[in-house]
Amino acid sequence: MAMEVRLSREMRLMDITMIGVGAMIGAGIFVLTGSAAGVAGPAVILTFLLNGVVALLTAMAYAELGSAFHDAGGGYLWVKTALPDPNGFLGGWMSWFAHAVACSLYALGFGAYFRLVLEALGAPHFQLGFMTFEKWLAVLACVIFGYINFRGASETGKAGNVVTVGKVAIIGLFVAAGLWTMFHRPDWSAAFHPLLSQGWGGVFAAMGLTFIAFEGYEIIAQTSEEVEDPKRNVPRAVFLSLIIVVPIYLLVSLVAIGAVQPPAGSTISEYLGQAKELALVRAADQFVNGGGVVLLIAGLLSTLSALNATIYSSSRVAFAMARDANLPPFIGKIHAKRNTPAVAIFFSLMIIVLMAVMLPIEDVAAAADIMFLLLFVQVNLAVIRLRRRRPDLDRGFKVPWMPVIPIVAIATMLFLAVFLFTEYPRAWFVAGAWIAVGVAMYYGYSRHREAAFEERARWMERLERKDYRVLVAVSNPRSMRTLMEAAIAIARKHNGDIVAVSVAEVPEGELLFAGRPEARALEGLLDEAVAYAQAHDVDAEAVVKIARRVSHGVVETAREARCNFLIMGQPTPHSVFERVVASVVERVLKDAPCQVGVVYGTIAPKNVRRVLVPVTRGANPELAAELAPAFALRYDAPVRALTIVPTDLGTAAAETYAAGAVETLTSAELGGDLEIVRSADIVHGLLRSIHRGDLVVIGAPSSGPISGVLGHTVPGAIAERRRNPIIVVRDVEARRARRFERLFFAANQ
Repeated sequence: MAMEVRLSREMRLMDITMIGVGAMIGAGIFVLTGSAAGVAGPAVILTFLLNGVVALLTAMAYAELGSAFHDAGGGYLWVKTALPDPNGFLGGWMSWFAHAVACSLYALGFGAYFRLVLEALGAPHFQLGFMTFEKWLAVLACVIFGYINFRGASETGKAGNVVTVGKVAIIGLFVAAGLWTMFHRPDWSAAFHPLLSQGWGGVFAAMGLTFIAFEGYEIIAQTSEEVEDPKRNVPRAVFLSLIIVVPIYLLVSLVAIGAVQPPAGSTISEYLGQAKELALVRAADQFVNGGGVVLLIAGLLSTLSALNATIYSSSRVAFAMARDANLPPFIGKIHAKRNTPAVAIFFSLMIIVLMAVMLPIEDVAAAADIMFLLLFVQVNLAVIRLRRRRPDLDRGFKVPWMPVIPIVAIATMLFLAVFLFTEYPRAWFVAGAWIAVGVAMYYGYSRHREAAFEERARWMERLERKDYRVLVAVSNPRSMRTLMEAAIAIARKHNGDIVAVSVAEVPEGELLFAGRPEARALEGLLDEAVAYAQAHDVDAEAVVKIARRVSHGVVETAREARCNFLIMGQPTPHSVFERVVASVVERVLKDAPCQVGVVYGTIAPKNVRRVLVPVTRGANPELAAELAPAFALRYDAPVRALTIVPTDLGTAAAETYAAGAVETLTSAELGGDLEIVRSADIVHGLLRSIHRGDLVVIGAPSSGPISGVLGHTVPGAIAERRRNPIIVVRDVEARRARRFERLFFAANQ
């Protein structure tokens, strides 16, 4: 049976925007600005501006597809879905290599920056064996962070945001000091003449070299499976990140050219180009005393955080490909103790170290750029193809002037990729060799082993249909059959199907990925639930949700699967501890976007003799009355309806009260007689009226808890006896119903 494992959506717009900004204002701007200035001259400003435009063209494709596909995988998933084989495999293959080589770039940047720190402390510059000292430092950093990823440590979202804000703040100080210095130089404008000192060829070569500094928005799409409301937030984050980053790049390049004073006999282009990855550090030293040290700290933070993140992302691409049967299954194995994809991390680390050792830093950057450029070409082809083949996709953003913009993006990226060959042929040979190995891998191994992906595609297609769907929150083998009994009855009434979900809860501060062992442990229970439904002629699917809160995981699955009804269980709370635990159910009741049924007790089909529907004051009996025939049909039992009339009511008021109950039953098309019971207390009246063999279906109040921490409401008090199975049903709260309706219909316009 196909088992879908999903991550909880807990990242907000600010979180994913900062991820994109942090990835773009990462090591690229610190490491590549000097090299780009050496290639393009003063036109490095034009280089960053044009790259921003080129990035925006493909960012539109990422915004459209990221808002339509809310699953992990990003460009790899879209290419695999839209384009014929072997494009999907090659998309993942190139993405794996691109992230790994980008990691090599960041490692080399760290080595250069750390060497500068050692030199400042008086350490001599020397070479060990066949490699420079900074390359040894780069290898050491790769190994250390590979081990950190193996152990499962990574930046949390809040920590990542702090690092990003810190980097932006230091760059802001660098720009402010640079502008102050520049405008106090009477001849600052001379540094920009001639602007195209290296010609357009230098501009295009620098664009290809620095394109990696703009690819961070791609990581935003990779987080889609963990983002709240990805249809809305993914496109916004993509564009917000570019709006923040591009002006920063322009200002950095402006002050690097206009404020830096090169040595006598050297042009600014030559000076920055020779400084390479240390160019901004040299510039900061000129702006203010100690400025180089501050920028050096920012560079070290950037390279380290980028190094950690790209080892993580490259290994997860390899893991995803192994999970989809595109790579050997041992690459997708999870370490039994650490709960991390240890083999995928090891293979990614081998690529990272090999590229860092073999190639100069410019060729490393060019190799990564080539792979990203080719991957983005595939993504633009995918957005064109999917617009034609899947016009029904629920898109939160659409690329305007289709297909003109994607075609322009494809043309510009192919042009930059080809132009890089003239400047960095070794990078192209390395990239070409990797693609050739990928083609051989696909036709020799992967083509016949894609069953896992096909199962997932069928599941996604199933969710696209708008059938009636009942969600069952399964957590305990003892209550599984009871919950499935309730779900089967409701699903049969609407000719619908069932989604069984279990939630693996992960504590705050740990990676969601750490919940996979618990998720695997839940699969057996879900297999039993699905088999039980299918044995009773109801189609069922299973989902394991990994979340930080059980309630959040259940509610989110109800939204994702567009469920109409949610069934969950709750033991009768006797102790304060049990009642606190029961608050999980209360949170689900508060936030669920659909009708909810909470089951107390055990439903044994052979013991159900009647279906009892109490029509009581303070509850909403309409839904209970509508559902009662479904249970009556399921158990071949008559429906018994009753209402409790308070004894303090006079004859006329009592008749009016009873007439309201009859009207409720009539509107629900529930026939039969209404039994009227007079009692001073509703709970006591109901308790006297419930007989052995009754399955009680009762409406809950439209808001507030079913059972509170101190005392019980009517349903909770009835359930406390534990004699009869009770299903407490609640319709969608009016406020929540309107909110969900707006989201649902907006999503389907």
